[in-house]
Amino acid sequence: MRIGAVLIVIWLVLGATAAYQRGYFSDTDDASCAEAGTVIVTTVAGPLNWMGVNPKIDCSVPEPSK
Repeated sequence: MRIGAVLIVIWLVLGATAAYQRGYFSDTDDASCAEAGTVIVTTVAGPLNWMGVNPKIDCSVPEPSK
């Protein structure tokens, strides 16, 4: 059980490192659901990022009615 938890933490740390290397954490001016989704998916993808996986999220939120 502990080995699995350690592996998950290492996996997520490597994913967060990949997101940091791509500059996803430094661009705080243009925050959107697509930006947040891309950071989350990149972090969850973990070490696969260095094997060519480049996850991107595209979402659109409807405008509120007037």
